[in-house]
Amino acid sequence: MGQAKPVLVPDVSQRAIEIAYSFTGADLLLFGAILYPGGQVPAGEKPADIVVVVRGPTQSILLREKEKVAGIWVNAASARYRSAPSFYAIASSRPIQTIVDERQRAIYELGVDSLQLSPVSTAPADVQARFGQGLVELKTRAGLYVENPRAVEITDGVLYRARVTIPARVPVGRFTAETFLIRDGRVLAAAVRDIDIRKSGFERFVARAAQRAGLLYGLVAVALSVGLGWIAGTIARRV
Repeated sequence: MGQAKPVLVPDVSQRAIEIAYSFTGADLLLFGAILYPGGQVPAGEKPADIVVVVRGPTQSILLREKEKVAGIWVNAASARYRSAPSFYAIASSRPIQTIVDERQRAIYELGVDSLQLSPVSTAPADVQARFGQGLVELKTRAGLYVENPRAVEITDGVLYRARVTIPARVPVGRFTAETFLIRDGRVLAAAVRDIDIRKSGFERFVARAAQRAGLLYGLVAVALSVGLGWIAGTIARRV
């Protein structure tokens, strides 16, 4: 029993988030309990930390760098990433740098500076580092990469809770909420819950039509644009 490890029992306030035309974002509550062997928090040990990571589906991203040539901004160098997370939010009971060292952060991808972006290009290391930093900055400004130190509240060393904001422009797909129990720089337990973010209503119909009948969807979109342009021109001439 003394060698048994604690177990995490996590949950989320919403297992599915519907995105409609009026969607302005959502607050996701992540909560749970730490089950220790014997039902009691080990005496004489340092308090454990909780880290929660909400991650969206990975996507391939092409990042281009602009360069001014003869007074005109043109595309210059570029870098492609094979599996960058479309959304990444981390919440922790303390700043992540004080909880685990750099090696453990890299293993578990704890923190935006520890994400494994999987670059495809064979550019020099300094160029890849520059593009990787640029990608993280772009995602951070868009609200898609977020770090919330001290956002996890732990009660009596057993119960925990944290809130993660899902922005309005979040991509759809299967998300994961990973919870880590950490003490003395070691991950003692981990657990995962899935979250589905999907479109609903007319937005869902349009998204499915674009996926299942791409050619027809394109033709309808072009015809609709031409028709609306013609109607707008007719009204303008009469006015």
